[in-house]
Amino acid sequence: VQPPEKPLQAEEWNRLRESFRSPEIFEEVMFNSMIRCNSPIDVAKSLLTHVAKSKGDIAYNLLTKYLALCVQQGQTSEIRDMYDIMKIRFRILDSGAYNLLIRGLSNSDQWRTALTLLEEVKKVMIPSRTNYESCIKAASRHQEMNLAFELYHEMLAKDLVPTLDVLQAFFDFSRGMKGAELQKELFGILLYLRENQIYPHKTFMRSIKLWFESIPGGNWRGHLTNIKDSGQCPVCNHQLEDSNLTEEEYNNLRERIIRDVIHGTDTFRKTSPQEFEAFQTFVENRLPFDIVIDGLNVSHIKPRKMQCENLFDAVNCLAKENARLLVLGRKHMLINSSNWKRGIMKEMQNKADFFFAENISEDDAFLLYATLRSGKHCKFVTRDFLRDHKACLADSLTRHLFRKWQRGHQISKKMFLSVFIQQPAFCYDCVVQTTGDTWHIPYKDTFEEKYSYRVPRRWLCIQQKR
Repeated sequence: VQPPEKPLQAEEWNRLRESFRSPEIFEEVMFNSMIRCNSPIDVAKSLLTHVAKSKGDIAYNLLTKYLALCVQQGQTSEIRDMYDIMKIRFRILDSGAYNLLIRGLSNSDQWRTALTLLEEVKKVMIPSRTNYESCIKAASRHQEMNLAFELYHEMLAKDLVPTLDVLQAFFDFSRGMKGAELQKELFGILLYLRENQIYPHKTFMRSIKLWFESIPGGNWRGHLTNIKDSGQCPVCNHQLEDSNLTEEEYNNLRERIIRDVIHGTDTFRKTSPQEFEAFQTFVENRLPFDIVIDGLNVSHIKPRKMQCENLFDAVNCLAKENARLLVLGRKHMLINSSNWKRGIMKEMQNKADFFFAENISEDDAFLLYATLRSGKHCKFVTRDFLRDHKACLADSLTRHLFRKWQRGHQISKKMFLSVFIQQPAFCYDCVVQTTGDTWHIPYKDTFEEKYSYRVPRRWLCIQQKR
């Protein structure tokens, strides 16, 4: 339904309503259409007036749709009026209406009212991430950084994950501002990126660089660079953190993963305890391995190739250094078929140990167990990111160690011009790091809101000239 271009009289609205297929939902459909077409406010208002006159009352959902249109167009005084009307008519509003009101008011000179609304929301529910972020951006825009950070910490305490967009806003709006406390808060955001292995995208990275360079009397300078394979920064010659865990960290992590992730979660939902015990015995009798390969995962690497050939290429490539390999396979690989040729399978079994699990097993637990039992030197190959397992680990330190171990031990395969290229696990740790007078921040060329585990190659080096 196409909304009219100018306000209509009562009889014109009635005519439109009667010609509509389902007159009982006419107003709702018309408002949705007005939002989609971004209709002029006076047209929407004339429909509201008509509804009020003909029905003596306007339903809550129509008011929120009208409110959505006002917010979309930044009509501050209308948003204020709607708030007053809705507060009198309905004692409690739903989260959708609060979202709209907070978003609409925080983008205006009435932004402090949005803070009052946030307080109201807190009494009845946990405010959404959007509620907090609208208020944080409003406070930052008006240079009220203490207030912005207070809301940010409150948001983190409620386990709400901030968007990169709001984190970037802190750096944008703090540019050129003085204050040790402010600096400490912004360093805190960089440490939050480190803790959660978040890689900022290019525009966010630029904001960080500009902020550092704008600190009055700070003498910070930023340069974009690629870190050498040795882990040395070509700009400041600083050696990045080692990706290896200490003996103690490694043993701690191993115990926690075997206890919490492998035995403590749903590993056995798809794997029988008997099968996992058989696997443990198999591994214990053949330890240690140098590389553990997720066979099924690797066999799909080039869709146009036979699965067993993909795996064969990987095994050949990884067995070169006389490495001891363990391939986690599935029983169906042993049956001669178009994808799994018996001859090729036999040849591979001369170069690597194979464990064939049932066809429905979950390989991650097998992969983690065999790699961790083999010792600190052992690497693993999979295209998966093992995201879920991180979530099973209870405390942030163990999660940080898990990620650090993963970054140092996962060999990913980049498919490039149909050649099997190994991207080696790095010897340096790919994560935000600082020595006090230097910061090194890995960043991505593209914007990805997903906290990804693919390691970027580009870095921002920031150093303080004394």
